[in-house]
Amino acid sequence: MTKKTEMVVYSTLGLAVLLLALTALNYLASAVSARVDLTEGRLYTLSDGTRKVLKGLDAPVKVKLYASRGEEVPLPLRGFAQRVEDLVKEYRSASGGKVEIERYDPKPDSEEADAAQLDGIEPQQLYTGESFYMGIAVSRLDRKQSIPALNPQREQLLEYDLTRAIAAVGTANRPRIGLMSSLPVAGAAPNPMMRMPEIPAWVLYSELRRQFDVVKVDMMAGEIDPKIDVLLLVHPRDLMPKTEYALDQFVLRGGRLIAFVDAYALFDQVPSMPGQPPQQGSISNLPGLFKAWGVVPSEGKVLADVVFASGGGARYSPTVLNLNRTALNRDDVVTNQLETLLVPFGGAFEVKPAAGLKLTPLITASKNSMLVEHEKATEMGDATTANFKPAGKEYLIAARLTGKFQTAFPQGVPADPLARPDDKKDAKKDDKPAPAGLKESAKDNTVVIVSDVDMLADGAAVDIQEFFGQKIVTPSNGNLAFVMNLVEQVSSGEALGSLSARAAAFRPLTVVRELEADAQKQYYGKIQALEAEVQKTTKRLEALRQSKGIAGAPGQIMTPEQQTELDRFRKHVSETKLELKEVRKTLRREAEQLVFWTKVINIALMPLLVAIAGLIIALARRNRARARAA
Repeated sequence: MTKKTEMVVYSTLGLAVLLLALTALNYLASAVSARVDLTEGRLYTLSDGTRKVLKGLDAPVKVKLYASRGEEVPLPLRGFAQRVEDLVKEYRSASGGKVEIERYDPKPDSEEADAAQLDGIEPQQLYTGESFYMGIAVSRLDRKQSIPALNPQREQLLEYDLTRAIAAVGTANRPRIGLMSSLPVAGAAPNPMMRMPEIPAWVLYSELRRQFDVVKVDMMAGEIDPKIDVLLLVHPRDLMPKTEYALDQFVLRGGRLIAFVDAYALFDQVPSMPGQPPQQGSISNLPGLFKAWGVVPSEGKVLADVVFASGGGARYSPTVLNLNRTALNRDDVVTNQLETLLVPFGGAFEVKPAAGLKLTPLITASKNSMLVEHEKATEMGDATTANFKPAGKEYLIAARLTGKFQTAFPQGVPADPLARPDDKKDAKKDDKPAPAGLKESAKDNTVVIVSDVDMLADGAAVDIQEFFGQKIVTPSNGNLAFVMNLVEQVSSGEALGSLSARAAAFRPLTVVRELEADAQKQYYGKIQALEAEVQKTTKRLEALRQSKGIAGAPGQIMTPEQQTELDRFRKHVSETKLELKEVRKTLRREAEQLVFWTKVINIALMPLLVAIAGLIIALARRNRARARAA
């Protein structure tokens, strides 16, 4: 047998042995149930909150996955549908079989398409005009929840949406929400004595009643009903100590609190003396509770931010904030899908969480922000930026506190500051000793704090139009969605409340955003310098006018000195505009280069490495062949 024949035989036997070994190893491995998630961001690993919900199921839950899989569906959507199916399989595995999966491929005018619409799954349109279905229906006994349209842009919230639907079909009772407010959120009856007409309820109140059982709570309450799951506190102006103590005990016994306070509540029409207009710009606070939690509000000072300022020209206002995605926490289920928020004349927080508490920012201002005095909150135009000095830090506008809370009233029920000495003596004689209050929450709880109230009012949150006698309400931003997301997430219980947004399969180029932020700082700095030059030039012209004894009437001929100063200023403006244009061009060029090289690395790097490895192996083999020949 020649050496060449021996090599062929040995190679064939070796391949056969390797094939048998791999087959045996695969068979043995199939008997062992082991799953490892090696994806970045652990895309297929369920959170502890989801596992807790699944373990609590006492009856099977059916999950119907509707996903069109025809050739007309783009490949990215089919890939997304596969990821959804893989995640649903994880639910079935983690539930021990209590989650049953049914898959459907609805085609036009088919029974599956009819079933999809009966289950509340909405058809979606491709750019070609053809319809396709991609949604989930969850049912248990006679209860049903649906996710009408799955969208890759909401992939980070897929686990939250699915777990929420499973939890919803597991209970028939709606959460009970308490509403405590010094504002007429729920409307107000007419008051002839104060000459006040009837005030309609805010749209927020109607939306809350649509999804929850809403109970109104008196602002003077000395105790919060234990049956209330979540308390929505709106503008606690002039709050009595006994009521703040009731809020403290509500949180310590496990009630979830969402508190909206304000440094300048424009929509609060505070009654004044008869015949005078109502006062505006009232302040609300939770002094005792905030101090115990490590929260310092900007009481009396309003947040101004030139990055998120609204309006232009004479109506430019840095205290009416138009917030976009960069101000919102994209990793939180409450703010992940929000695009814009309107925060008019809001305050800010500085928070150093007390022991046992964890802070999660929800909404933050930019570093080009500062706090302005109460009386300057409504200023507009150039006057708002004349003395603007950014603080260089991102102020908190909204945040979530989680953990074990300590009481803000270790001495028990605080004394009523308005009570007369005789009343206190009578109370000591007649009343029974007050029961000892709670000192600490038994388990982790959640409190959300927001530094603006006006964002909830109809004037800031919605557009209302009359159409043939009917009121048409259209959200003008994400304000209502933010509040509803908050209430829904906080009221969903500990398991769902612990869920956060998942990592997405698609990750944007965050470095490009950082470049844009740096360029914006340069751009704003040059604008500030130009505004300062305008003020200096105006002062110089005025000084020249006074020195020459010119009254400055309209049509007055300028002196040579004034004309020279004006020409110098015009030249400086032209040069500054060229510099600003160059800043924008540099930003675009750097961003385009970064995107190009990122694509080159992501697309061409691996084939290039394979080609280089192939060349190295080929050269090595050639060298070995030459060595054997020699």
